[in-house]
Amino acid sequence: MAMSMPSEELQLLIAGYVLGDLNPEEAAEFERTLAQNPAIAAEVAEMQSTLETVYAPPELTPPPGLRSRILDAAQTEAIPSALGINNVVSLHQSERRFSARTLLELAAAAVIVALGITNYRLSQALQLSQAETEKYAALTYQLQATQGNSSASAKVVVDPNTLEGTIAVQNLPPLPPGKVYVLWTVLEPSAPFTTDDKDAILTQAFEVDDRGNFTQSIIVPQAFRAKDLVTKVAVTMEDAIAPQKHTGSPIMVAKL
Repeated sequence: MAMSMPSEELQLLIAGYVLGDLNPEEAAEFERTLAQNPAIAAEVAEMQSTLETVYAPPELTPPPGLRSRILDAAQTEAIPSALGINNVVSLHQSERRFSARTLLELAAAAVIVALGITNYRLSQALQLSQAETEKYAALTYQLQATQGNSSASAKVVVDPNTLEGTIAVQNLPPLPPGKVYVLWTVLEPSAPFTTDDKDAILTQAFEVDDRGNFTQSIIVPQAFRAKDLVTKVAVTMEDAIAPQKHTGSPIMVAKL
């Protein structure tokens, strides 16, 4: 006759079913019970999910308190509602008790190990990221006028890690109408970057104030991360409507 089953026997029966520890008759009877009791089916699904976590823990940061909840679950008995189920737990009871507890303890251990691995990987990734950002030293270029009677000068500072920089210009002559000054990055002829016919990359077009000065943050080409490819930094005067044509001669140059 169907009867209410003690909670411990129910938990052992669920564990035996999940672990494949039931004999064919017990398994068949339990599956019939599952079909009639959604509450038991939910417990089976939860224990199966726990078992899967043991063998393939996801690399995700679990919510706070998960470790304590899993350990508590290993020591706390659920109180199921009255269920119509035959008393099929008669064999291997001591073995199943060990299996259920072992399953939960393994799950707790697996989560703890997974957390440790995840934290280690995050630490390694952070160290690698820091190493990458510290890989390149700042570069400074002092540009001097190509004409001996000119007091013009410029300073270009580049951070290859962020590809950001600054340019500070002094004493350049005022521009004629329709003209702009252009900062060029000149590369080795064999450099694997797109350049013009003078092996240069247009880096920044600018105008000076009435005192011939200009200061601004700029974005520089990725070629600055390979310092040996950059042969010089130069400034020319170009047509404002087509500075990329690069028809002007260098007014200031910093050679490496």
